[in-house]
Amino acid sequence: MIMDELRQKVEAKDAELARRDQALHAAELIIEQLKEALRLERIKKYGKPSETLSDLQLELLDREPAVSSDEIETEVAAGPLPEAGQNNSGERTTRRRNKQHPGRNELPAHLERIEEIVVCAAGQCRCGKCGAETRVIGYKEAEVLGMKPAMRFVRVIKREKRACPHCVEHGVATAPAPARIAPKSIFADETIVEFIVRKYCDALPLYRQRAILMRDLGIDVALTTINDAVLRVGELLIPVVDTMKRDLLTGGYIQADETHVGV
Repeated sequence: MIMDELRQKVEAKDAELARRDQALHAAELIIEQLKEALRLERIKKYGKPSETLSDLQLELLDREPAVSSDEIETEVAAGPLPEAGQNNSGERTTRRRNKQHPGRNELPAHLERIEEIVVCAAGQCRCGKCGAETRVIGYKEAEVLGMKPAMRFVRVIKREKRACPHCVEHGVATAPAPARIAPKSIFADETIVEFIVRKYCDALPLYRQRAILMRDLGIDVALTTINDAVLRVGELLIPVVDTMKRDLLTGGYIQADETHVGV
């Protein structure tokens, strides 16, 4: 009787596990269907070029305040993120080899020139025939574009507090806080402007800029913090947009581009 009871319990457990496995398999199918539907919806949102983007790239673009067509093209050209576990360096190298070199670019004349003299090795300073010391007869020049890395620092804003040593009841006077784009943000105005320029002029999404901060400075800041600063700039530009609208409506003839843009 004990063996029969144990056998029944085992059979019941096996049946329960089979039901759970079946439910889990059905749930996995539903999840895959939803993932595919979400991906198709995002591709529809961002256009045909976004078909080659990874799911992670599409997800991160969804967190942007707005996404332009230039950003989509930049993402496609940049390839998948490192988290995707893909390495296309060999393929990109092959494409670069097959592409014909357009020739060396001339660097602008208005840029400062800093000369760097590379001296000959000790063996080259003596004549190989008579042993006499050779003389410098000229230089073989090549121009390369150099740069000084941007310097990041923490600005400590110390607002002066004053009080009369004799009149305690008069209280404490504190210097007013300086005007800022986002008063409660950890980013200074010039940093926020850099976010704007990189996003809307260089088509560099904010989540990539966040990754650059982490890589170069070790600053792990939430993406929503950067988004809030960018949206604050948009709020400050509303009066400019209103002025442009009034100026536009004063004309006698207006043309409109009705191309649909998903943002």
